[in-house]
Amino acid sequence: MVPVIALVGRPNVGKSTLFNRLTKSRDAIVAEYAGLTRDRQYGEAKWQGRTYIVIDTGGLTGDEEGIDAKMAEQSLQAMEEADAVMFIVDARTGMTPGDQMIAEHLRKMNKRHFLVVNKVDSIDPDIARAEFSPLGLGEALPIAAAHGRGISYMLDQVLGGFPKDNAAQEASEQEDESATVAEGEELKRIPGPSEKDGIKIAIIGRPNVGKSTLVNRMLGEERVIVYDQAGTTRDSIYIPFERGDEKYTLIDTAGVRRRGKIFEAVEKFSVVKTLQAIQDANVVIFVMDAREGVVEHDLNLLGFVLDSGRALVIALNKWDGMEPSERDYVKTELERRLFFVDFADIHFISAMHGTGVGNLYKSVQASFTSAVTRWPTSRLTQILEDAVREHAPPMVSGRRIKLRYAHLGGANPPIIVIHGNQVDAVPKSYSRYLENTYRRVLKLVGTPIRIEYKGGENPYEGKKNTLTDRQVNKKRRLMSHHKKAEKKRRDKK
Repeated sequence: MVPVIALVGRPNVGKSTLFNRLTKSRDAIVAEYAGLTRDRQYGEAKWQGRTYIVIDTGGLTGDEEGIDAKMAEQSLQAMEEADAVMFIVDARTGMTPGDQMIAEHLRKMNKRHFLVVNKVDSIDPDIARAEFSPLGLGEALPIAAAHGRGISYMLDQVLGGFPKDNAAQEASEQEDESATVAEGEELKRIPGPSEKDGIKIAIIGRPNVGKSTLVNRMLGEERVIVYDQAGTTRDSIYIPFERGDEKYTLIDTAGVRRRGKIFEAVEKFSVVKTLQAIQDANVVIFVMDAREGVVEHDLNLLGFVLDSGRALVIALNKWDGMEPSERDYVKTELERRLFFVDFADIHFISAMHGTGVGNLYKSVQASFTSAVTRWPTSRLTQILEDAVREHAPPMVSGRRIKLRYAHLGGANPPIIVIHGNQVDAVPKSYSRYLENTYRRVLKLVGTPIRIEYKGGENPYEGKKNTLTDRQVNKKRRLMSHHKKAEKKRRDKK
């Protein structure tokens, strides 16, 4: 059994900093900003041969309203799921009524819990522990998450009561005793195998178009916070799940606004997380608001997805309740403005009511398959020869461009490398023709294709011919004979 540990506490006590320290990642956004974490964030970590799951949560205060109440529900859900709870308090701030409220809730839950006093780097640990002893949660564990102090002892106490599974036991026996992490030293990161994650699907779009609602609908539960406020999601939340026999990982991302509209530093971090999620995904579901139609910033985001080479599925959300004339107008605009992503499937959905959401999976599977399938060189070369025979490349300075053969240079996106002469002069229109030909013949959907060219190289370029002694003497005699013959011609004149 892999233990699940939830990190709970008031806002800004260092839960996300500790989460990043334990998982040796930067998955959680960290800043001097209360209420930064909203959705619960899961991460995998390892300690002395034992694997465990960490859950980062939003801050609890006891007087939450509006979106803060939604955050509190996420934190309480994490506490219910966890095998143990690490209650983080702030040594610099001292004990507060909010801490007492959380402690009272933990006692009622009757769940294994540990009191962790953070930020003791400038405070006497004994004084800090004594101040929080009235909470009645046992011996406090002093740490400094930002600097890694006290982490080793804390993990020994928290994980010591959990049995090791066979794999963890074997890994622990193989570890060298000298590899134990010392105080202040970062923990070892567990690489996340992509086979375990399945197809990674990033849900992206502008703020308030229904991305989190769509995530919850696809999962069948209220996994992420949905609130009628732009910018509700800040982190990129990775959620693994299974549907039928297929494994997926949904990535709920923060909405990306135009650069001129981004003022808060936190939002800038959120945008970076979203762009990283696009790079990390296999397939991107791009969500747009059908009632607003295609706006300029949608085109900018789609351009980034294309540059990243990710497979693409487009979802027009909030399609329900629209008049037939409005729907016809939106479809016309889609054809006119999204011509550069005409390879992507477009779905008209209602994330709130679930209409059309199930059809997204078929397009995701088809797009992923097209993006990662590999073809032999003979097949790609045959398609190239047929395309050139049907429509030859143009002449350049009286010489014809020769395209000899093609092979696969990469996947997700498919990269087709074409070898030939004068390939630098191939016009973009002809590259587009080849791209469409490969897409049609190979029946590719939902993925961009990259055509790259490689010219023939002169094997003797840059090489100097070294002459033997015999060749040097022969050259000298020929030059002498040439000079004598030239002198005789001049004398005759």
